[in-house]
Amino acid sequence: MHKVLGDKRAIFVLLGPALLVYSLVMLVPIVWSLFYTVQDGNPITGFTFNGLDNFTKFFQDPAAWDAIFFTLRYALILTALQVIVGYLLSLMYVFWLRKGSGIIRTIVFFPVVLPTVAVALLFQRLFEAAPTVGPVNSFLGILGVQNLDWFGTPDASFWVIIAMDLWRSMGFYAVLLYAGLVDIPDELIESARIDGASGWKLIRTIVLPLSLPVLLSSIIFSINGTLKVFDTVVALTNGGPGNATTPLTLYMFRTSFAYGDYGYGSTIALMLTILCLLFTVFIFRSTRRDLTKD
Repeated sequence: MHKVLGDKRAIFVLLGPALLVYSLVMLVPIVWSLFYTVQDGNPITGFTFNGLDNFTKFFQDPAAWDAIFFTLRYALILTALQVIVGYLLSLMYVFWLRKGSGIIRTIVFFPVVLPTVAVALLFQRLFEAAPTVGPVNSFLGILGVQNLDWFGTPDASFWVIIAMDLWRSMGFYAVLLYAGLVDIPDELIESARIDGASGWKLIRTIVLPLSLPVLLSSIIFSINGTLKVFDTVVALTNGGPGNATTPLTLYMFRTSFAYGDYGYGSTIALMLTILCLLFTVFIFRSTRRDLTKD
């Protein structure tokens, strides 16, 4: 093995095909997209160089700012809920259900593997107001609350999207955080309990600090996924009512493929990439500062 890894030609033969595929699938489209950001047009009409006009247009575009506001609001709220609910579920698996948590983990995780379109259809039926009344409005009617048009108002549509994505993803984050919690030595937990730590004090002083690495990974994974939300919104509301639930990804898709403006669509994609990068760097730097202070 050492002889093989020490041979540069052998390394090239082993890594060459993978690097070639990676370059064709990832690097070439990225460079191509960056080229489009300073162009105007599409493959049918042709491209013309327009300098930084696409970036100027982006910062002066009200629809782009609406999409940014929705994307940030959605990402921050859903990330917080995913991590908090997932962490609470993982604590329940470890400290309450313990060895009997296997079935519950499977049931809670099941929505993760369901197709997005199927889940969206389910939630459309649950929150339906017309022509038939869905279970949610029926329940509200029993309580004496008037039926709500959940998909007819921006705020209601937003919270339905949040509820759907939280239901779909909380099982994944529960398992991810559970994997971090089970790595905490049992001897350390028992020693803390002998010293009088229990309940919230045990979690705050022992469990939470030791699970910070997996919590950090979960936050980064969640914020990057939610900033790039696309399929959920398309399947459930298609960006409506109006453009009230249109994220940057959907706005980019429509700009590029519905309106044929590849240059401006690539600019939107670049802005979304920068946004994801800024959030990731901010989380890393904030965590590093906290560790330094401690």
